[in-house]
Amino acid sequence: MQENTQKRYRYTQNRELSWLRFDQRVLEEAADPSVPALERLKFISIFSSNLDEFFMVRVGSIFDLARMTPDDRDNKSGWTPEEQLHHIYEVIPGLLTMKKQIYSAVMEELGRSGIQDVEMEKLDASELKLVNHFFKTELLPVLSPILIGPNHPVPHLTNKRLYGAALLEDKKGHKALGIVPMPETAAPFLTLSDGKRYVRTENILLRWLPTMFDAYTVKESCVLAVTRNADISFDDDKFDDNEADFRNQMTKLLKLRDHLAVMRVELNTQISGEFRKLLSSVVRVETHEVFVDKCPLNMRYVFRLIGALPKELSMRLQYPAHHPRWAEDLRRDQPMISQIRQRDRLLFYPYDSVDPFLHLLNEAAENPKVLSIKITIYRMASSSKIVQALCRAAENGKEVLVVMELRARFDEENNLEWSKMLEESGYQVIYGTEGFKCHSKICLITMRSHNRTIYLTQVGTGNYNEKTNAMYTDLSFMTVDQTIGEDASAFFRNMLVNKLDGEYKRLLVSPYGIKPMLLRKIDEQITRGRDGYVCIKANSVTEREVMDKLAEASRAGVEVQLIIRGICCILPGVAGETENVHVTSVVGRFLEHARIYQFGRGADAEMYIASADLMTRNLNRRVEIACPIQDEELRAELRWILDAQLRDSAKASLVLPDGSYCRKHSAEPFDSQDYFLHTSMHKPTEAVAEPIRLAERLRGLLDKFRR
Repeated sequence: MQENTQKRYRYTQNRELSWLRFDQRVLEEAADPSVPALERLKFISIFSSNLDEFFMVRVGSIFDLARMTPDDRDNKSGWTPEEQLHHIYEVIPGLLTMKKQIYSAVMEELGRSGIQDVEMEKLDASELKLVNHFFKTELLPVLSPILIGPNHPVPHLTNKRLYGAALLEDKKGHKALGIVPMPETAAPFLTLSDGKRYVRTENILLRWLPTMFDAYTVKESCVLAVTRNADISFDDDKFDDNEADFRNQMTKLLKLRDHLAVMRVELNTQISGEFRKLLSSVVRVETHEVFVDKCPLNMRYVFRLIGALPKELSMRLQYPAHHPRWAEDLRRDQPMISQIRQRDRLLFYPYDSVDPFLHLLNEAAENPKVLSIKITIYRMASSSKIVQALCRAAENGKEVLVVMELRARFDEENNLEWSKMLEESGYQVIYGTEGFKCHSKICLITMRSHNRTIYLTQVGTGNYNEKTNAMYTDLSFMTVDQTIGEDASAFFRNMLVNKLDGEYKRLLVSPYGIKPMLLRKIDEQITRGRDGYVCIKANSVTEREVMDKLAEASRAGVEVQLIIRGICCILPGVAGETENVHVTSVVGRFLEHARIYQFGRGADAEMYIASADLMTRNLNRRVEIACPIQDEELRAELRWILDAQLRDSAKASLVLPDGSYCRKHSAEPFDSQDYFLHTSMHKPTEAVAEPIRLAERLRGLLDKFRR
């Protein structure tokens, strides 16, 4: 029994460590000299915010598991929650060391263009005068120094807010702790007179810290930030069918988020054992939960900094501006509805513009033949053209139904505000389904023409969010296929009555439809043995049954190509288990977000796009949609995307049998994202061969790894 259990873990790895390896690759983009310097600084900022969210969500949830079910074991590694936490906290210091080295190199590079994060002691007299004026007029009036002692309760430390902290000593030698919160209203940096050099506000605060506790001497000082558990849970049973109650309960839960347990304390410098012990006792963390990060503790200021730099300079140090193209197979001078009725259409964001879809919604809002528009919303832009079109439709007497998911993590407040506004505009708004997040991306336009009902259905892999449509790679499929339209209509009816096990002819809907399809299609390839082929592009792979089925396919000789941006719990190239599984990961300028499933090769391959990753939550605990693509031109376009990403040798890494990553190298590097920027999938300038067999090419690398 124990031998079978150990064998089960031979070709899988812990999801948290896999995620940390993904974030490391984000950080490695900041070390790539071919990436413009300000873009490299952005990658460090993204790495940092990713790590913040990791502690808030993943570490927070494992922390809760360690308290509630300490004997529970992860089905990918066999570790208990406590063991998982141990491994996580063990990995973090190495990442912070790597971050510091890369940050120093990037700042040195920026310094050659005059962009400098200036230390206080390097300011000249006029600059010091400017900084002192800023402190006295902007900071000092809103500062609230806090002395922590027997008669002074411990203040609440807000998640990721910066604090000045001081070890204090009075005239009698008694020690105390002083805390000064960085004002929420304070600018994160002060730009100096040349417009390129700047001083971070926390460093200004540190300079003046000794003046804020008159009766004490400041022995040591530092900047600190805490990261709290943000894994709030939602108990749907409390809400019954009262939507107002659900919204109110959501609001209450969001207020709890900032008061949960501290998962991490960050310090900007090394401090004495005495100071650290005092801080740890106040914040209530263990020694291993305190990290020294000599980079800025909150790097969200980076994007604001770039906006404040002289425009000509910042443009030179960033990627050239990208202007999404109007898809070449669509005409601007013809209605979108009529073009989609001619044949199925596919958009590839951000290379294709989202404008054709916006035109479609605006046409539907004005077209007298349109009866209704129904749509699922997970994350929305703060200023949404999609909502504007829906508002016009409602004003014109169309029935507008919005399935609004209030539980989209860290977008809850934005979605709450949108839900109120939509209801006030006369929409019918429902808040997903009980216990299951609605992560589907589907829009249904229903028309009546010549006494027949016509459905125009859009199915996507990404959110209805114009902001992310410009930064994430996603797919948007539009069709008048009657069967798909009838399925879409049934889907929205089922959402209204919380029916999750609806029957559909063409669409696959989780939690009951997508995983069985995946297992069935992989089984079909297994029957083909060495002629079988599976290629899946997704963000993450964690679902145990799917990984076991892929390993079974590998053992049968099926070539399995996975293009996985983030978490990948299946280990490829493990002897006797996953020798025919190959995993490519592309991290580049745009966030890879599209999901494509391919079974078989060439023109006979079955192709799907989906909102679902191969994760337990997506396949078992969310409402997701996968849609088959049957138009041969569109299927060829999807194969073109997959093939280009498998060819990538500039931004792609390969997963090795131990879970580590090895960057692909080539004498002539091929960057798939750059290729997509300059080559339209609707009119490719070069033919792409049939799916590339990488098995032979990779075998030498794997043999070298095993040796």
